[in-house]
Amino acid sequence: MRNNRRSFILNFGIAALGMVLGRNADKTKPKFRARKGAGPIFISTWNHGIEANQVALEVLKKGGSGLDAVEKGVMVVESDPDNGSVGIGGMPDNKGNVALDACIMSSDGNCGAVCMLENIEHPISVARKVMEDTPHVLLAADGAFDFAISKGFKKRNLNTKNSKQAYKEWKKESRYKPIINVENHDTIGMLGMDDNGDIFGSCTTSGLAFKMRGRIGDSPIIGAGLFIDNEVGGAVATGLGESVIKVAGAAIIVELMRHGYSPEDACKEAVLRIQKNENTKDIQVGFLAINKAGDIGSYAIHPGFNYALTINDNTSLEDSDYLRN
Repeated sequence: MRNNRRSFILNFGIAALGMVLGRNADKTKPKFRARKGAGPIFISTWNHGIEANQVALEVLKKGGSGLDAVEKGVMVVESDPDNGSVGIGGMPDNKGNVALDACIMSSDGNCGAVCMLENIEHPISVARKVMEDTPHVLLAADGAFDFAISKGFKKRNLNTKNSKQAYKEWKKESRYKPIINVENHDTIGMLGMDDNGDIFGSCTTSGLAFKMRGRIGDSPIIGAGLFIDNEVGGAVATGLGESVIKVAGAAIIVELMRHGYSPEDACKEAVLRIQKNENTKDIQVGFLAINKAGDIGSYAIHPGFNYALTINDNTSLEDSDYLRN
């Protein structure tokens, strides 16, 4: 009888927990639902994700892995000097230096990251080397640079004419204040699902424009800017990193999906948690997510967050839903 009582209590508790977690789950039908066997899927933040997705897709077509795809995809943005937010030509910090952050995560749970990396064109590739060639997850500043050089990466000046001019203009007032990240795209984050249904992710940035030297945002932090659980799905963030870190944005989205939330509702819940804790009038954060079924979701604080979506050979630029005007 005691065992029956324990069994009843346990089953009742599990059912009650399911009701709590599922109360708000799946209220929103996925905007995009991939059919079984539909092929690869890539989603990445902002309009520069279109080219990144196309490169990632070509990598898969040529026999590359999902990890190769999410690395090579964002590398094309890191190499664009006109982008102004990632890699070469990224916005400098308050001392005039371009300091880069990046992370990458595989479907097997392995991950690597770098932060405050200067004078290296492709931080995402250094992050992958950290993952594959060291027992560590994150290397920073001079240590990350020395490691990159030891792996054959070449030193390169990341400042461009445009980034130098932007810094010169900023110095006139030197106002240190985060701005809404609607037109000032500061990240590319990518999630990819290969033909086997395995999920991979990458994230790379030059960070907040004219940031305090030494400041680290969410992009190189596993669980904040990026998180993958191949049994559940993946999520990636963009926008003001401090706000994302405070709610462990990407990790909480994946955990919510584990408990039945659709990708869209999970992204929305993460935004609502930010809204609960701080004034969101002058900050922007956007999230992207994909679950194991290939359903896609997004949500942002303000309008203006768009993302590139590639399903098979079809790529489009989509506008995310948002919380407030």
